[in-house]
Amino acid sequence: MISVGIIGGSGYTGKKILEFCNNHPYVDNYSIYGNSTAGQSILTVFPALAGIIDDTKILSVNEISYEHDLYFIALPHGEALKYVPELIANGKKVIDLGGDYRLDFETEYEKWYKIKHSSPELLSKKFYALADYFPASSYEGVDLIANPGCYPTATLLALLPLATEFAKDILSISVSAYSGTSGAGKSPKPEMLMAEMHGNVRAYNVSKHRHQPEIFQALEKQGFGSPFSFTTHLLPVAAGIYATSSVHMKCEVTESEINEIYNNAYKDSAFVRLRNTPPDLNWVVGTNFCDINISAKGKTVIITSAIDNLIKGAAGQAVQNMNKLYNWNEKLGLLNTGVEKCISL
Repeated sequence: MISVGIIGGSGYTGKKILEFCNNHPYVDNYSIYGNSTAGQSILTVFPALAGIIDDTKILSVNEISYEHDLYFIALPHGEALKYVPELIANGKKVIDLGGDYRLDFETEYEKWYKIKHSSPELLSKKFYALADYFPASSYEGVDLIANPGCYPTATLLALLPLATEFAKDILSISVSAYSGTSGAGKSPKPEMLMAEMHGNVRAYNVSKHRHQPEIFQALEKQGFGSPFSFTTHLLPVAAGIYATSSVHMKCEVTESEINEIYNNAYKDSAFVRLRNTPPDLNWVVGTNFCDINISAKGKTVIITSAIDNLIKGAAGQAVQNMNKLYNWNEKLGLLNTGVEKCISL
């Protein structure tokens, strides 16, 4: 059993973490820390959780207790830098859901986030934990997990098996990805109003989205170095990520060949579902699944992938990473199938 601190627990992602921890058989207790919501009742902030969780007071981020074993940090970029170094120095385990520790080099972070990194020494010590791609052995000795972003999760789960096998044979990769508006957080923004987004689709941050270097960094580690483009769009829905990756190859490949690679890559995955047709977004919204379909013709491979941005792209993967960090069944809290299925305690 462990105790958990949720820093930034009053946002969309924090709410999901709270629900998953409340449903987790090995989370003994948890505390929620907030900023503007400090001092309020959690059921005042999230009245929909009445009857589901016990009411509790949201504590101030200025009074974080070091009594917990693990801390989830669900804060805007730049904010985690205030808390992570001290938590690590106090021997705590941290899963950061923001972008502050995802990139490997402070120069890249400062280039894309326009913030000076105050603890660059931790960048080389973090584990970038794409939960469904890395084995449990990768988590041994890990204290700081950089939880992948929502777009990178959908994109990398779709691309990494192919890039690992054919890195030198790929001429280029072009990704068009679409997100629901909850990816922008709870802060009010005029362009996110229903009157603006209803029936509308809009590209944004073209050629400058902060998830682009995160995706390329992971692909580069597999030997990929060809041209790469990544274009994001907003959908008139609350939740979900849909990514279409177009991969142009030097050589012809067959669907059966590619599907065999993906079946081998995800044969032990609890949450990646390989589909015979391009997935619908509503197949995954509200779940921790990533659905993937592969179409290959000649020298072109088209891969479509879909996830829930708040769950698989944030809170769900974070809880999955917690489970793998403690060598528990990775479904716990997400798809409880019985405590007896735990790997070990």
